[in-house]
Amino acid sequence: MSLDHDSVSPNRDFKVVGSRPVRPDGVDKVTGRAKYGADLSAPDMLIAKILRSPHAHARIKSIDTSKAVALPGVKGVVTAADFGSVRRSLRAVLENCMAQSKALYEGHAVAAIAAVNGEIADAALELIRVDYEVLAHVTDVEAAMAEDAPLLHEDMITQGIDPAPIKPSNIAQFLEIGHGDVAKGFAAADAVIERSFKTEATHQGYIEPQACLASVAQDGMAELWCCTQGHFVVRDTCAQLCDIDASRLRVTASEIGGGFGGKTTVFIEPLALMLSKKSGRPVKIVMSRDEVFKATGPTSSTMMKVRIGATKDGRITAGAAELCYQGGAFPGAPVEFGAMSAFACYDLENLHVSGYDVVVNRPRQAAYRAPGAPMSTFAVESVVDEMAARLGLDPVNFRLKNASSSGSKSAYGPKFGIIGLAETLRAAKAHPHYTAPLKLGQGRGIACGFWFNFGGQTSVSMNLQMDGTVNLSLGTPDIGGSRASMCLMAAEELGIAYDKVRAIIADTASLGYNDTSEGSRVTFSAGMATIAAARDAVAKLCQRAALIWDIPVDAVVWENGEAKPSGANAGEFDPLSLADIAAKAGNTGGPIAGHSEINADGAGVSFATHMVDSEVDQETGQVKILRYTVVQDAGKAIHPSYVEGQFQGGAAQGIGWALNEEYIYGADGRMQNAGFLDYRLPVASDLPMIDTVIIEVANPGHPYGVRGVGETSIVPPLAAVANSVSAAAGVRLTHLPMSPPRVLQAIDAAKLAAK
Repeated sequence: MSLDHDSVSPNRDFKVVGSRPVRPDGVDKVTGRAKYGADLSAPDMLIAKILRSPHAHARIKSIDTSKAVALPGVKGVVTAADFGSVRRSLRAVLENCMAQSKALYEGHAVAAIAAVNGEIADAALELIRVDYEVLAHVTDVEAAMAEDAPLLHEDMITQGIDPAPIKPSNIAQFLEIGHGDVAKGFAAADAVIERSFKTEATHQGYIEPQACLASVAQDGMAELWCCTQGHFVVRDTCAQLCDIDASRLRVTASEIGGGFGGKTTVFIEPLALMLSKKSGRPVKIVMSRDEVFKATGPTSSTMMKVRIGATKDGRITAGAAELCYQGGAFPGAPVEFGAMSAFACYDLENLHVSGYDVVVNRPRQAAYRAPGAPMSTFAVESVVDEMAARLGLDPVNFRLKNASSSGSKSAYGPKFGIIGLAETLRAAKAHPHYTAPLKLGQGRGIACGFWFNFGGQTSVSMNLQMDGTVNLSLGTPDIGGSRASMCLMAAEELGIAYDKVRAIIADTASLGYNDTSEGSRVTFSAGMATIAAARDAVAKLCQRAALIWDIPVDAVVWENGEAKPSGANAGEFDPLSLADIAAKAGNTGGPIAGHSEINADGAGVSFATHMVDSEVDQETGQVKILRYTVVQDAGKAIHPSYVEGQFQGGAAQGIGWALNEEYIYGADGRMQNAGFLDYRLPVASDLPMIDTVIIEVANPGHPYGVRGVGETSIVPPLAAVANSVSAAAGVRLTHLPMSPPRVLQAIDAAKLAAK
C-alpha cells in the first residue's frame, strides 16, 4: 500500500508513538545472548590474519608467499593477484581492501592468510616477503596540495576545473556552489571578518572492531556474517569484487557494537570470502584495535578559510568559504557535504563556497555521522560568533535575524520547506542555561547546525501470527534503537499493544533491497515502509472480516485494533480483533501479511542549536566542560528516549572531537596513537550531564512528521565548544582539537601580542 498525501497526518493524536517502552533487543544485549560479529563461528573454521604495509607510501615490487603457504596449518593466501578487474566506481574500494601496485598508507593490506588457528596465521605472516620501494609520502592536506608534493596517483587529473589541468596532482576534485554577488555583498558590509581554521582527523571510536565470517561452498553458494550498517550494500559490493552472483551470496548483519557511519563500507569481508573460496572452508577475520585505527576510515582532516560581512544592525550581507578536505589515499572526501552545510543555517543573498577533495597517505576516510558538516560548521559558526561580538549583538538574536526559514534558498539550490531552526534558537534562549551566571575564567558558546537527512530504498515485511502477535522483518540494521521505533509505529497503525510486535533484522535473501542505515534515514524511511506495510495488513484484515461476516469489504472499518461493521449494509456483528481474524486465516484465504517496498523521498532537513559552558585553566590550558544543552527539531519523536540519546551521543562525540581526539602522524608517515590509551576519547568524568530539548516541527513528507536526528546532533558541537573555550580563554581558537598545549599556546601568543 502506498502512502498518498491524504494519509500524511503528522498532527494526529498518538496512542503508542511518543511513549518510552523498553527496547526489544535490550535483554539480549545485557545478558550476552545477542550475537555480535566476533561471536559467530562455524565447524572447521579457519582464522585469517592480514599483512599490512609498514610504510606510508611504497611501491610493491614483489610478494613472495611460498614459505607461508608451505607452513603446516596454512590453508589459503590471497593478494591483489587473486582479484579480477572491477568497474571504475569500485576500484578504490577494492584497492583499499587489498593494495595493488602500491601501498598508499601505513596499515594498507598487502596479503591475507587463512590458517587453522591464529598462532599459525601470525607465524605465516612473518614468512611473507614483500619487496618495497619506499616512496616519499604526504599526510597533511595543505602539503598535499603543493605543486611539488609526492603524487599518490600518477594519473589523477583534478575534476571540476575548466579547462582541465594537464598535470596530475593530489587534488581529485574542485567544486563551487552559491548564489548572488559576494563582492557586492562584502562591499555593503560595515564589518568583515576572515579567519583560517584547521581540524584534525578523528575516528568514530566504535567499541566493536570489524569482524566477519565467510563461507563459500563448492557449488558457489556463499554466506557472510558481519557487523555492518548495510548488509545489502555489503552483498552487492562483495559479489562484484569476488565475482559471485548476488543471488548466491547471503549476508546476515550481526548486532553492531557501534558504527556511527564507520561501518558503511567493506574492509575485510572480500578478503574473508576469497580465502574461503580458495580454501573451501569457513574463514573468520576479527580486526585488532591497532588495525581499526590504521586501516579503517576516520574523518577527513581539513584546512578552511571563512569570510563573513555584516551591517552594523546585524544583517549578514555575504558569506564565503574555501574548504580543503583530505579523503585519505583515495578520492571521496565529504567536501561537497561540507560546502552544502556550511552556511545552511543562514538566509543569505550572497554566498560562495569552493571546495577541494585532496588525497594523502592516510587510510580512506569513512562517514562519521554527518560527514563533512561538523568541520565547515565549526569554521562558519566561529566567525558568526565573532561577528556578533564585534557588533555588540546577542549571539542568539544575531542568528535569529539571519536564520533560514521556510522559503529560504539553500546554498545547494532548493528552497527549504517547513523547518524548525528558529524554534530551536528561541527555545535555547528561553532555557535557564542561557541566562545562568558564569564565573571568571568561564565562557558560554552557542552554535547552530544542519543536516539534509535521507530517504532511500527500503523494504519491510509484516507477518501476522495466529495468536495475534506480529513479526516485523526489517532490512536496516539497528544502530540506535530503530527496532523499538518500528514496533511503536506498527503498533500505532494496527491498534495493538507495543509488546505484541517483534522486529528482526532480516538477511539479504529474506527481504527486498534496503539501503544502508545512514544519513538519519532509518526511522524516516523504514518507518514510512512499516506504516505502509501495516496499512496493507489492515486492508487485508478488513477483507477477511468481510468474508467472515459475508458483507461487502467497504462495510468494514478498522478501529482501535478491531474490525467493525460500519454503514447501512454492514449488519450487526461483534467486533473482531486482530487475533480473532488471524486465528481463522486458514479458512479465509491463508496467511496474512503486509508488505511495502519504497524509495522514500520527502526526508525533512533538520536543524539544531547547542549551548555549552566551559572553564579554561590559564596556567595549563586544560578545558573542563561544565554544562551542555542540545535543542533540536526531531519532527516527531517516535521514541523520545532514543531521540534524546542521539542528541546526547552527538554532543559527547563532538566534545571529544573538539577537545582531545586526533590522528597524530610522525615524520615517517606512521600513526603514533593507534589505541584507546593514546587516542583520547572522552569518558564519563570528562562530560557533564547533557540536557536535551526536543522540538517538534512536523515534517510533512512523513506520515507521522518524522525528521532524522542522528546526524544533526554532531554538527554544532565543534563550533559550540570552540566558541565557549574562546570566550573562557579570551582568545579565538581556530585549530581543533583544542588540546591543552594548543590552548596554552594561543593564550601565551595573545599575551605576547598585547605587550
